[in-house]
Amino acid sequence: MKIYNTLTRSKQEFVPMDKDNVKMYSCGPTVYDYFHIGNARPFIVFDTMRRYLEYIGYNVTFVQNFTDIDDKMIKRANAEGITVKELGERFIAEYFKDAEAIGVRKATIHPKATENIDAIIDTVEKLIDNGYAYEADGSVYFATKKFDGYGKLSQQPLEDLEAGARIDVSEHKKDPMDFALWKSRKEGEPFWDSPWGQGRPGWHIECSAMANKYLGETIDIHSGGQDLIFPHHENEIAQSECANCAQFSRYWMHNGYINIDGKKMSKSLGNFFTVRDILKEYDGETIRFFMLSAHYRSPINFADTLMEQSKSAVERVYTCIENLEFLKGAAAEGECDAELAEKLNGCRDKFRRAMDDDLNTADAIAAIFDIVYIANTEITSGSGKAATELALSLIRELGGVLGLFTKQKDNSLDAEVEALIEQRNAARKAKDWAAADAIRDKLKAMNIIIKDTRDGVKWTIQV
Repeated sequence: MKIYNTLTRSKQEFVPMDKDNVKMYSCGPTVYDYFHIGNARPFIVFDTMRRYLEYIGYNVTFVQNFTDIDDKMIKRANAEGITVKELGERFIAEYFKDAEAIGVRKATIHPKATENIDAIIDTVEKLIDNGYAYEADGSVYFATKKFDGYGKLSQQPLEDLEAGARIDVSEHKKDPMDFALWKSRKEGEPFWDSPWGQGRPGWHIECSAMANKYLGETIDIHSGGQDLIFPHHENEIAQSECANCAQFSRYWMHNGYINIDGKKMSKSLGNFFTVRDILKEYDGETIRFFMLSAHYRSPINFADTLMEQSKSAVERVYTCIENLEFLKGAAAEGECDAELAEKLNGCRDKFRRAMDDDLNTADAIAAIFDIVYIANTEITSGSGKAATELALSLIRELGGVLGLFTKQKDNSLDAEVEALIEQRNAARKAKDWAAADAIRDKLKAMNIIIKDTRDGVKWTIQV
């Protein structure tokens, strides 16, 4: 598998440090609100990366943090008259609801910043001891210019980065490019004891400390949105490599931005949407399909027309699955035709080639639709049960890697509907057309649409 490494600006063969195990860290949400559609993209993309690595045989330790102490959290908690901890716990619970809805599995470990203060303090102490950080009036800052590698991820010279930096007059840092590792206590803010007095951690240090604690000094993959390259990930590299005297992450993956109807998402423009908002209009699988329908590094435009297209595409696959399930029930036992089997298995190969090429989910989805096309045009009840089973298993197998097309029909409903269909068939044989029509109407009232075909009666749920 090849991955585009932001650090080298090139595709590189992915070779983990341990041939069987992958250590992966992905930046999680700051839990002061429901997460928005821009956050959803990295959650879905890197959940898919984890799924694929597991599919091709790796054991993946996947860490995604929760930032549960932050200026925005403090401001909102104070406005609501609750503690920052109460606010964090509420929105962590809401995160898991929305993440589950869009098919994002729980990480191996979900560490919280507030539960890892000792690890954070330990990392800051290492930086001071190694000469890369300094204490000033109860706060601790990283001395950026002491790290020769600063800017290597964003690939910008330090002087260019410095030109855009501003110094806060309330801070006591020595240089505009220095950043806070530990912030001294302010009135009305949560605080913890430290060697430099009471205070709280800065934003960047938590990820360095938790990645080191749960994954070790060097990890295989660090991922997140493109907006995190600078300063967050740049600062993580500086902190981690200066504290541990070792490379922090060997591969860096970043997804592209999301625009809303061609414009940057912004609350001021009124085009800011949380996933919770969008789930009122579209199901989570449609959202996930939309996110994976473009290459993860490309910008993607969120619009109703594109969401409707995604919804229709998902429905097309499920219609194919329903057709295959129906044909399987009517098909005779027998081997799958060799030429047909070769075509279907070739779609798996196409899927693998796409995913091995820097997680190209757009082409991987195309491979699944190749199976759908073959199933719709070449598989009938006369093809034999093995053919329908192979097509079904491939859609489920490859769809599962993407977190798609795994829903199962309600078996209890199946039994009820099948019983009514049998009653209707009996009425038709007896030429009791009134009874047959009455059963059809009853099924329609249950949102069940039936269709008489040469292979028997087929039914679908009308959404």
